[in-house]
Amino acid sequence: MDEELLTAALEAQQNAYAPYSGFAVGAALLTADGQIITGCNVENASYPLACCAERNAVYRAVAQGHRQFVRILVVGPGPALISPCGGCRQVLAEFGDLDVVMAERTGTQEPKVVPLHDLLPMAFDRKDLSHGV
Repeated sequence: MDEELLTAALEAQQNAYAPYSGFAVGAALLTADGQIITGCNVENASYPLACCAERNAVYRAVAQGHRQFVRILVVGPGPALISPCGGCRQVLAEFGDLDVVMAERTGTQEPKVVPLHDLLPMAFDRKDLSHGV
């Protein structure tokens, strides 16, 4: 399955819009029912309005009615493994724990699989909302 995810993430990466950083990222999200939903990063001249590949994949999946995810594979432009940023980790955590696969495009490194809870321990979630003022 990770080979399919990698292929999908690499295809999505080709569509990345990264004219400012040149750092094109692709993501492939596996839903609980076996569908693969992809995303790529989209930059903007107003930098805070950019959106990461992982979040675009999640938002696209949610727009298609998906709410349960098994794993996400992320691939960057170079030979290094990259992990989701803190914002993407928080968005992913909204939908429960899943495996995060960090891969690279050259095939020289083995992908690294890490449970999301290891990347974002003590995530803010719906149970924290009950501790309001």
